[in-house]
Amino acid sequence: MMKSFPDSSDTRKILEVLQTDGVIAYPTEAVWGLGCDPFSEIAVERILAMKLRKRSKGLILIAKDIEQLNPFLLGLSVAEMTELKQSWPGPQTWLIPDNNHAPSWITGINNTLAVRVTDHPIASNLCSAFGGPLVSTSANPSGLPPAKNMSEINTYFDQQLDYVVPGLLGELSNPTPIKNLKTGKILRSG
Repeated sequence: MMKSFPDSSDTRKILEVLQTDGVIAYPTEAVWGLGCDPFSEIAVERILAMKLRKRSKGLILIAKDIEQLNPFLLGLSVAEMTELKQSWPGPQTWLIPDNNHAPSWITGINNTLAVRVTDHPIASNLCSAFGGPLVSTSANPSGLPPAKNMSEINTYFDQQLDYVVPGLLGELSNPTPIKNLKTGKILRSG
C-alpha cells in the first residue's frame, strides 16, 4: 500500500533533496509538477534543462499560505492584497509585479512573478515542511503534454529526478488559470 505524504521518513528525505539542489516531482491541482528550492540556481537550472525550457520564460512559485509569499508581495496595494486573499488558497495563479525579491532565474526576463497559494494537500504540505515557497512547473519537456500519472513522469524524466512524491492529482482538468493582478489580463484560462 502506498504511504501518504508526509510520512516522517519521506519528509526527511524530501527536505534533504530540496536543501541540496535536488529536484522533485509531485502532484498538483491538475498535472504533475517539478519542484525545487527557488533560491537554488543549480536546482532551477536542472529543471530548465529537464524541460528544455528557456530561462527567460520564468517559473511559478507555490506556497502553503500567503505568509510564505510576503517578501514577494511587498509593494502591493490593500485592494490587490484583498484580491489575492479572496482567491487563495485555491487554483488561481497570479502575476504580480516583481519587487526584486525573487531571483532572476525565477522571473526570467519578466517584470512580474507568478505565485499561487495552493490548496492541493500534498503540494501545500510540501511547502509547509520546506518552510517556504517551492518552484512549481508542469512535469513535461517543452512541447509535450504535462504528465498526468507516474508512468508519464518515468517516461519523461527516467532517472533525472531525485524524488517522486506519491499521491493523486487534484480535480482540475487543466493547469491553473494565470491572471495579471495589475491589468486583469488572463494569460491562461485554466
